[in-house]
Amino acid sequence: MGGVLDSVNQRTQLVGQNRLELLMFRLNSGQLYGINVFKVKEVLPCPALTLLPHSSKVVRGIAHVRGRTISILDLSVATGGRPLQDISKGFIIITEYNNSVQGFLVGAVERIVNLNWEAISSPPKGSGRAHYLTAVTEVDKKLVEILDVERILAEVSPPSENLSEDLYNKGQGAEHRLNTVLIVDDSSVARAQIRRCCESMGLDTVVLNDGRQAYEHLKTLLAEGHNPADRYILLISDIEMPEMDGYTLTASIKNDPDLAGLYVMLHTSLSGVFNQAMVDKVGADDFLAKFHPDELARRVLAQQERQEVAA
Repeated sequence: MGGVLDSVNQRTQLVGQNRLELLMFRLNSGQLYGINVFKVKEVLPCPALTLLPHSSKVVRGIAHVRGRTISILDLSVATGGRPLQDISKGFIIITEYNNSVQGFLVGAVERIVNLNWEAISSPPKGSGRAHYLTAVTEVDKKLVEILDVERILAEVSPPSENLSEDLYNKGQGAEHRLNTVLIVDDSSVARAQIRRCCESMGLDTVVLNDGRQAYEHLKTLLAEGHNPADRYILLISDIEMPEMDGYTLTASIKNDPDLAGLYVMLHTSLSGVFNQAMVDKVGADDFLAKFHPDELARRVLAQQERQEVAA
């Protein structure tokens, strides 16, 4: 699998083009699943694993890879399926989320496909709350399910969502002209984390599921005679979303003279050295790897204060 990943330079050419590369894999069944290549560091045959006593049933063990010890999570178990049986024939997809590295155990790795985000849809209505999908798409007339990795990781190792006391008090005690944050994310877990953080600072929130919804919402405000920059402190957007990704959303906002004044923060689990180049290319005002409640709170409050000075 050494040649399965494109170079960073090649991948960054997708920025602002509303495209992604999807690594497809299988678990126990013939169902195809997908993960954004931007999150993938390496794909390897499953090495020998060392069991961890009293760990989550999702964690099959730890492995030593490139001088680093990482946890190996069974994606089948994590999504409610049965454990992968013969792991010696499996693969681990080593990923980086939220500045942490972990390996996902899968049954088989297929190939990488280059897709337009417009070809990727939200999960069908009626899927219920128990599913682990952020999106679905079709490749070669086969359904590909894109997993909500944020939800999986949050269930295995829940992040702290508590603000430090000083930031909580500062947020609750502040009175500002603007008091609403626009949040855009396709992961229900990520949306809830950001919303709770903002609301614990005494802020109101408007929450949307993808970039297309957000852009249409902003254009509707303009059509009604409202300037979004006068309504929202800032827009906090994920990067990888169905219909329209965060890069394309940001570029669309910044290229529109009527919307360009809206402050946009890309807030994402996609971490790596290439992120700053992407942020600069599409014109985002800020970037933050999620989820860090205190740092998110500091940046929201700082932008709120800058708007007060400008007003």
